[in-house]
Amino acid sequence: MSNLSSTKVIRFYNLALMFTLSLVFSTLTSGAQEGQQNNIRNLTQNDYQNMLETLGITAVRPGPSGNPKDFNAANSNEAMASPYTSLPNPLILNNGNPVQDAQTWWKLRRPEIVSYFDSEVYGRVPDNTPAVKWEVISVKDTVFGEIPAITKELLGRVDNSRYPDITVNIQLSLTVPKQQNKPVPVVTEFGFKFPAGFRIPESMQSKGKSWQQQLLETGWGFAVLIPTSYQADNGAGLTSGIIGLCNKGKYRKPDDWGAIRAWAWGASRAVDYFETDADVDCSRLAIEGLSRYGKTALVTMAYEPRFSLAFVGSSGNGGAKIMRRHFGEQVENLASSGEYHWFAGNFIKYASTLSPTDLPVDAHELVALCAPRPVFIGSGSPLVEGTWVDAKGMFLGGLYASPVYQLLGKKGYSLTEMPPIETALLDGELAFRQHAGGHTNGPNWPYFIQWAKKYF
Repeated sequence: MSNLSSTKVIRFYNLALMFTLSLVFSTLTSGAQEGQQNNIRNLTQNDYQNMLETLGITAVRPGPSGNPKDFNAANSNEAMASPYTSLPNPLILNNGNPVQDAQTWWKLRRPEIVSYFDSEVYGRVPDNTPAVKWEVISVKDTVFGEIPAITKELLGRVDNSRYPDITVNIQLSLTVPKQQNKPVPVVTEFGFKFPAGFRIPESMQSKGKSWQQQLLETGWGFAVLIPTSYQADNGAGLTSGIIGLCNKGKYRKPDDWGAIRAWAWGASRAVDYFETDADVDCSRLAIEGLSRYGKTALVTMAYEPRFSLAFVGSSGNGGAKIMRRHFGEQVENLASSGEYHWFAGNFIKYASTLSPTDLPVDAHELVALCAPRPVFIGSGSPLVEGTWVDAKGMFLGGLYASPVYQLLGKKGYSLTEMPPIETALLDGELAFRQHAGGHTNGPNWPYFIQWAKKYF
């Protein structure tokens, strides 16, 4: 198997992720750039305050700190992790009647759950989102490892005729093996775009195979979708990007979509393109992401039926982790001015006038919305990645979704107790593995591919 779990490579993944995020989110030193960052902070605060006033909220509870040395550090004691007495049951209708067959799930219960996620968590997508016209910018020969490939750079131009003040373009690349004579499965990653000329220092480069090389060796292709190309990752961007375009530059309503749902919308538009490309087998499409993009991958899978399976990495709260769990990141963190833009405005209520136990849904029901399609949930070691993402909480998100998979004739987890680190559960449509590394999907890629081959 891959040697990606070595200490050196773990350090590489963590540093690479931190460096990438710093490129995207950090406050830079020049006067112009510092002024731009200040402007973003001010616009974010204005947008956040507007939503609080719209909701009639005067105070939001602060979330715990991710630093274990702080006085308000997030809980990492499992004995204190479950203050809730019950979870919403995905197989009980709102009227109290049980869901006993697949027809009742599809016609009645599933729409109830979707409605709650739309109104209270991720927000509603507008009915008439603008059309996207795809353009092939370039086609070139590329090599990953020693595998020749063909990479297409694509741009999705969003129709802004209803509000020309905002321009939105979707950045996407598609790579397939060069020596292929039929359409191939494609794994789409929510990714970052490095600046021109960026090169990872040689001392930090991995000697193991990249995830791209592993996919190409399997005979599959991959795509990289840049979410921030069409919706910024901050509150200031809510009046621009695809959300701002649909709202004609105005503030959101409390149940309007947040960035996660918008990023997922972009993945659906990528599928629209794939359906026109003869190199892609659209019956075998997967979606993958890490951290905030792990959340987005799971939301995409729940809402977009054209994806066949998902690889959800370290998605934490707002992803596969049970939101009611008092462990690691909390709803109060997600509802703060730094992360509220990922969600519907209504979500802030659960860190203010309401509590997480008042949520009408929880993460296991988001996983259940993916059923019967396969989902792989992964995370890193608490000793390396930390406890913020709550690996057990994510495991439970899959476990409590298992009854829905079983109702639909599929298999959930084979164990009800969380397995030891580096013990993979791969024999059902719900898979789980906690690797020994940090905040990365890297060490789990070989296991995801092994598991996904059953379906691809």
